[in-house]
Amino acid sequence: MDLLTEIFEPRDDIWRGLGVLKNSGLGIRKKYEQHDAEKMIPVREEVSIENPGCICGDILKGIKTPDKCPLFRTICSPVNPVGACMVSNEGSCAAYFKYRI
Repeated sequence: MDLLTEIFEPRDDIWRGLGVLKNSGLGIRKKYEQHDAEKMIPVREEVSIENPGCICGDILKGIKTPDKCPLFRTICSPVNPVGACMVSNEGSCAAYFKYRI
């Protein structure tokens, strides 16, 4: 059995801009829970408040393009990213911004 498959199992996970996606993350199997930091260290989850004008979820799903976002090139830029699509150089909004697509 592959070591990763032995230790981890698929689980639902939360993705910024997309919400909860079924079986999109990995969790430690019960057999190894004594090594699971999520069970050993109490972490308070903070609710992230997305800017209501940000359409990053629709951009990530291919429903809209960055230039259709009301925040694009106004308050959202690589220097001041509002959504996940602008945060990294590889993000779709960052690429649109950089290459003026």
